[in-house]
Amino acid sequence: MALRISATNPEHPALLLDLPWQLPLEEWPEHHLVPLPRGISRHVVRYARAGAEIVAVKELAERPALREYELLRGLDRLNIPSVDPLAVVTGRTDEAGDPLESVLITRHLGGSMPYRSMFETTMRPATMHRLMDALAVLLVRLHLAGFAWGDCSLSNTLFRRDAGAYAAYLVDAETGEVHPQLSPGQREYDLDLARVNISGELLDLEASGALHPSVDPIEFGMEICKRYNGLWQELTRTSVYPAGKHHYIDRRIRRLNELGFDVAEMQIAHSSNGDTVTFVPKVVDAGHHQRQLLRLTGLDTEENQARRLLNDLESWMATQDDYAPGDPLAARPEVLAHRWVRDVFRPTVRAIPLDLRGSMDPAELYHELLEHRWYLSERAQHDIDLDTVVRDYVTNILPGMRDTLSPAAGGGGADAQAGGTTATGEGA
Repeated sequence: MALRISATNPEHPALLLDLPWQLPLEEWPEHHLVPLPRGISRHVVRYARAGAEIVAVKELAERPALREYELLRGLDRLNIPSVDPLAVVTGRTDEAGDPLESVLITRHLGGSMPYRSMFETTMRPATMHRLMDALAVLLVRLHLAGFAWGDCSLSNTLFRRDAGAYAAYLVDAETGEVHPQLSPGQREYDLDLARVNISGELLDLEASGALHPSVDPIEFGMEICKRYNGLWQELTRTSVYPAGKHHYIDRRIRRLNELGFDVAEMQIAHSSNGDTVTFVPKVVDAGHHQRQLLRLTGLDTEENQARRLLNDLESWMATQDDYAPGDPLAARPEVLAHRWVRDVFRPTVRAIPLDLRGSMDPAELYHELLEHRWYLSERAQHDIDLDTVVRDYVTNILPGMRDTLSPAAGGGGADAQAGGTTATGEGA
């Protein structure tokens, strides 16, 4: 049988031809290999150089190799975080002509490490919880796409920090199944497998002395279930709002923030029945919002201010006709952000008389106005426009705050007017 390299990109076979396919993977010479951390696998897996690429090579039978290759290609089309499939090599034989197993080749995810390797370090427990948040996001996104993983574990997941965001990537789809929609039973079974696998690997690390002493393997396994269920409920419950009541969308964003998740993307579909809203969550590192807002708008703010302003920017962008994530012909986020600063942020801030602002900086002032708008909209049960918010804020809030506004005390005016109503006390 002749050697066959099946790949979607014509460049990939040429890059791979120089690898020693006539040898079993575990016997490959060191000069072909790259010493990168790997998780536990039932198959032989090695990292190798292929031209300028670093690729992961997994040895397995032909049928499951081809199946996993197609599953990974499907996940890539769905924009699910997973490794990039490059090729399947079949028809391998050794120098004596005896058959060798096929291999699946994926591109190494730059800057990534297996989850198991992350837990082998002296990482702080708080960071570990954020890692589990990222893994919960991945599971939810897989299940929303109808993909049952069947083998979620610390070894089968890669972790990467990208521009301050925590992200988990599927690295092994061998046991995966695609369905039009997963039933609650299928999701619960997949989640329970994840819990058992994660707790088992953590117990193994604990026995070797590699786990942080404050981490309880059983409780940490349960953590993924808790985070998954909270996120699933918030993302999948019915989200059709009356047209124009955008404060409902703000309420949903607040709930996601309280769960510890940020909004990576929001889509609003207009219909005669109302606005259907879809959220894509992500997990972010400290300071991420500051950096993102500064990059998009040039506004240099505190972290909480930046989070609030970015939420408003994202909501506003979703209402623009030329906003279409992924469409190369749509307006770039930087262009839309500049328009938001010009048409929304600056006119709103300038509408507040200078003598009433005290020492509040523009970002804090806009944050206060957004909080007041949310309070007024909740009370009225319909959206209140910013012009009305500014007039009410100037008339009813600022006069009583003039003597107390300072960099340390600035803010909280809208919450005080709301009688203590904040993001954590917004009700149902």
